[in-house]
Amino acid sequence: MLHIALYEPRIAPNTGNIIRLTANNGCKLHLIEPLGFELENKQLRRAGLDYHDLTNVTLHANFEEFLTTIDGKRIFACTTRGGARYDQVDYQIDDVLLFGSETSGLPDTIHQRLGPDQAIRIPMQADNRSLNLSNAVAIVSYEAWRQLGFTGGQ
Repeated sequence: MLHIALYEPRIAPNTGNIIRLTANNGCKLHLIEPLGFELENKQLRRAGLDYHDLTNVTLHANFEEFLTTIDGKRIFACTTRGGARYDQVDYQIDDVLLFGSETSGLPDTIHQRLGPDQAIRIPMQADNRSLNLSNAVAIVSYEAWRQLGFTGGQ
């Protein structure tokens, strides 16, 4: 199983889409607080449809608690500042794909803590800032799952 971690997500529909995504690709979802919405948000429920009970979601009070939970697993920060392209990584079961908030990405402290070898990026046109969070999660998680032979899929 792969892990998707959202660091302080701000937009409920994006997180709802990612809940639906992880229910379908078998990833475990980690939400790192503070969130920019309530988990009972109507838009979150609407975007996730009826997939909330089909996914594995863990809420973490902060980044330190998250790190304790996933101790020993490889973490890849998915960021516009990443050196390697997401498709150049050899993914392993239990890898963690970490995504920053929609408004500010990942803070410098996390980039420094993880280091440049753990920062990956999705190529895009030079003058653009970023992709939508749920689209980015879909792109990277499906490449990782593809490399793992779509284990558990049909």
